[in-house]
Amino acid sequence: MSLVRSLALAALLGAASLPADAALPEGHPAPVFTAQASQAGKAFSYSLDDALKRGPVVVYFYPAAFTSGCSLEAQAFAENLDRFTAAGATIVGVSLDPIARLNEFSADPKTCAGKFAVASDADGRIAKSYDLAVREASAGRADNRGAPIEHGLVERATFVVGSDGRIAASLTGLGPLDNVEKALAAVERLKR
Repeated sequence: MSLVRSLALAALLGAASLPADAALPEGHPAPVFTAQASQAGKAFSYSLDDALKRGPVVVYFYPAAFTSGCSLEAQAFAENLDRFTAAGATIVGVSLDPIARLNEFSADPKTCAGKFAVASDADGRIAKSYDLAVREASAGRADNRGAPIEHGLVERATFVVGSDGRIAASLTGLGPLDNVEKALAAVERLKR
């Protein structure tokens, strides 16, 4: 696929993705984090360390709430939650969105539908610990609702973290739906 077509597709999907050059590889210890998060519109303190005590965790990074690709991806994770749960895994989305925006995104029936947590990485510290690129949003950028995006954007990437705290799958450079499908396949492999 040509660079022009790739950029056009990313814009169409609202991905605001960045090239995934240096994401942490499989086998690497996953950086643990605690962050303010939201589920079903309610803010709370999320701890990856605590979540890993219950089993594998899908940690997925996305550019911005309420953009086309990110909404599609969140909806796909929500629709497949039973399959992730059957494989023993939980899900947490991570973006640089502020918690107020994530309260809306986490509760929206067309996105997360209250089914999993989304965490705020306002300063990009968590994304950078996973070796992901963070960039500033372009001036005048707005989400699907017309609200301005006034925070940084992280590249789309997903890490399946085993209960041993190591990255079992490092997924980058994928579209939103492929990302969910490959994450589910990785979680199901862990269960075998």
